[in-house]
Amino acid sequence: MGNDKNKIVSMANTNDVKKYLASWFQLAKGVIVTNGKEILLPCPIFEGDDYSKEFQKCWEKITSPSSGDCYLEGTETTISQLLTPVWEINSCARCQMPVPIRNYTVSEIDCTCSDLENWPNEDLPTPRSQMNSLNKLREINYRLQQMTTEKA
Repeated sequence: MGNDKNKIVSMANTNDVKKYLASWFQLAKGVIVTNGKEILLPCPIFEGDDYSKEFQKCWEKITSPSSGDCYLEGTETTISQLLTPVWEINSCARCQMPVPIRNYTVSEIDCTCSDLENWPNEDLPTPRSQMNSLNKLREINYRLQQMTTEKA
């Protein structure tokens, strides 16, 4: 239990991050550790229906503070960042591989609406752009004429 305080404490889903890494390990993407001095790529990744001992050793090293910033090759987000509630793992829209996506909360998004207590409000119409009333009336008239000629 003495080593537990050296581990990364997280409220995010550790299993999702492990699945994320395991998927990319299968495509030969390693995890860069010790400030770029080492790349970890466990093999095998699975033993039966669980992670292999090699994967578990890799995970222990990745989550150890002595390893410094650890991140998947080709990415900039560290594993310790992924283990925070700010991130979630979703499928890429293009290839379906797992990718980390920043989970923005309303208070984190820099929008002018952030100081409006009653916004967003789906009971109110959204602001609109300018409109040429004469053109709108012509469009309505045209659609009404089309409907009457179709019925005839």
